[in-house]
Amino acid sequence: MAYDYEYFKKEILALTSIDLNAYKEKQMKRRIDTLITKHKIVGYDQYVNALKTDKAKFDEFVNYITINVSEFYRNPDQWQIMDQTIIPELIGKFGKSLKIWSAACSTGDEPYSLVMALSRHVPLNQIKITATDLDKQVIAKAKLGLYAEKSIASVPEDLKKKYFTKVGPSYKIADEIMARVEFKEHNLLKDTYPVDYHMIVCRNVLIYFTEEAKDEVFRKFNRSLMGGGILFIGSTEQIINYKDVGFERKNSFYYQKP
Repeated sequence: MAYDYEYFKKEILALTSIDLNAYKEKQMKRRIDTLITKHKIVGYDQYVNALKTDKAKFDEFVNYITINVSEFYRNPDQWQIMDQTIIPELIGKFGKSLKIWSAACSTGDEPYSLVMALSRHVPLNQIKITATDLDKQVIAKAKLGLYAEKSIASVPEDLKKKYFTKVGPSYKIADEIMARVEFKEHNLLKDTYPVDYHMIVCRNVLIYFTEEAKDEVFRKFNRSLMGGGILFIGSTEQIINYKDVGFERKNSFYYQKP
């Protein structure tokens, strides 16, 4: 039997529920081949066996292929639009108890940024963010709330002083911010989507998906939003066919469900 990439994808789906077919093959295959070479393993079959028997290699694999490049207030100009326009409009339409989902939240930088952004408009005890990711490891990191100085570089100074404490070379986010986020495991390509949200934030993840997978995710996000709800995507992404998937283009990387 030839243990090729097709075989590998089937084994990984069975092992992790991660469907590698939905990712751009050339890009993903290069990442996986790098890992195999690092461990001096010969062939996909041997690597699959290693993933099944070695927890450290399995955890490393999941962490490596799920893209976890994240930072607080990434693209500050977009967060300025959030603060000055999006949040006030959503509060005007739906009230202060906004239902918000941070999808593919990685290490928590994004949902915690959302809590801080909302705190300028809403009392903290009224804020609740649902944050999801398919990677248990990054959710565990998010729950620790410990970040490098580089990760928090774009946080507005007043919020940085108010909600971060220096711990050695790192910065710990305040418990009162962490308490407003509920983390859950969720696979965007496989699991049922939650509903009735006023805003969904999913940034710099879908660029790694095929066009077909992207369209499907955008359609599902649309169904998850209430009418008038907002989808906020990353600076590397644009929904060219936004009308086809049910959105109106509102402002740069913000799209609205009619």
